[in-house]
Amino acid sequence: MEKKQKVKEIKAGDIIRTIAQLFEEACYYLPKDVYVAIKKAKAREESSVARNVLDKILQNAEIAANGEIPLCQDTGVAVVFLELGQEVHITGGGLYAAINEGVRLGYDKGYLNNLIVCRPTSDRIKAKYNTPAMIHTEIVPGDKLKIIALPKGGGSENMSRLTVLSPAQGRQGIIDYVVNLVNDSGANLCPPIIVGVGIGGTTEVAMMIAKKALLRKVGEPSPNTEVAEEVSELEKEILERINNLGIGAMGYGGKITALAVHVETYPCEAGSLPVAVNFQCHSARRKEAIL
Repeated sequence: MEKKQKVKEIKAGDIIRTIAQLFEEACYYLPKDVYVAIKKAKAREESSVARNVLDKILQNAEIAANGEIPLCQDTGVAVVFLELGQEVHITGGGLYAAINEGVRLGYDKGYLNNLIVCRPTSDRIKAKYNTPAMIHTEIVPGDKLKIIALPKGGGSENMSRLTVLSPAQGRQGIIDYVVNLVNDSGANLCPPIIVGVGIGGTTEVAMMIAKKALLRKVGEPSPNTEVAEEVSELEKEILERINNLGIGAMGYGGKITALAVHVETYPCEAGSLPVAVNFQCHSARRKEAIL
C-alpha cells in the first residue's frame, strides 16, 4: 500500500514576517554578486569619469548597508516570485493576502517609498501602502515555499519592451532588437545594467521569462542546461555589442554599459518569434528565502 504523503503546513503569519524582512533587506543591501560585478567593471573601465561614477555607486551601496537605508529612493514595485511546493498547505489566512500584508509591513517599517497608484488611467493617487504586489506563482514538487522579493524600480522597467519578430529575422534580428533598444534607452536605464531577454512562448510568456532571467546571479547561466547551452554565445555577443555602444555608467560614456545579459527561451509557434526585454538598473535588488 502506498504511503500517504504528509502535507506540510506553513502559517500565513510566517509568510507575512518573511516578506516584510525580504523587502526591507533587499532595499538596503546590494547583492554580493552585483557588488562584485560593479567592482570588476570599475577595474576594467577605461574612462576616468565612468570609473568615478562606478566608485560612487559602490560607496552608495556601502552607506546604505551600514545605515540600513534604501539604496535608491525608487524602492519600486514589489514583485514576488513564488515556488510553491504541491505538498504545502497555507494555514491562518490566504497566501496572497499574507504577501500583501508583508509588503505593507516591510515598506512601512523600513521607511520605503510607496510608489503604487491604484487608478493608472485617472487620478493616479498613490496607494496608502505599496500594494498590491505583483505576484507570480509556480507550483513545483515538494513541501517548501521559496519566496523571491524583487523591488523593481520604474526607470529600468519603463524602458522594457516586447516585440514579435518574423522567424526569418532569426538570431541576428534578436541581437539587433536588444542592442538598439539599449542604445535608444541610454542613461534612462541607470547603467550599468543587467539585461533579461525572453525569447519564444507567447507574448506574455516571453515577458515573464525575461523578468525571471533577472533573478539569476550576475553572469550565471540559465538553470535549464539545454537553454544555457543554446544561448551562451548569444548572451556573450549581445553583451559585447551593448558595451561597444559607449553609453557607460549612468550615461557618462565608457566601456561598461551592461554587467550581464541573461537569456531565457521557451518553445513557440512555428510562424512566431516573440522577443521581450526586461532591464534591471545597477541597483539590482533581490532577496530570497525558503520556508
